[in-house]
Amino acid sequence: MTAQEMWNRYAGETGIINTGYEAWAFGETPDELAALVVSGRKTATASAYPLYALEQEPLPRAGEYSVILDSREQAVCIIRTTRVYVTPFREIGADHARREGEGDLSLAYWRSVHERFFREELAEAGLTFDEEMPVVCEEFACVYVPQEE
Repeated sequence: MTAQEMWNRYAGETGIINTGYEAWAFGETPDELAALVVSGRKTATASAYPLYALEQEPLPRAGEYSVILDSREQAVCIIRTTRVYVTPFREIGADHARREGEGDLSLAYWRSVHERFFREELAEAGLTFDEEMPVVCEEFACVYVPQEE
């Protein structure tokens, strides 16, 4: 199912009108991370603030909807952002790490995986990582998973 098809179904079932959405896939393992969202284990994500500034993209905002895609760009579910905050990488806490739902849910695991990911992502843009780098932390709720037909 495409993002538009899923959004149309969700909008039809809920009566939402005049509300837009973004469609995107999570980082390096989109299928695994989307499955964590569907299972309820993943309720947060993080991204490198410098890339928003570089690309002149607005930060996510509470209340916005996103269609989460898999590695084949097929729609998996719809989330609604509930909270967004920006904090230095070094200040990310254990609660956020747990909400991200990855690995053993520990802050140590989160830091290891995200530092590597951010270093690679920033390097591709000609930027460098340091622990003072602002991170966009987004919390969300999964609001729609289509029923099997």
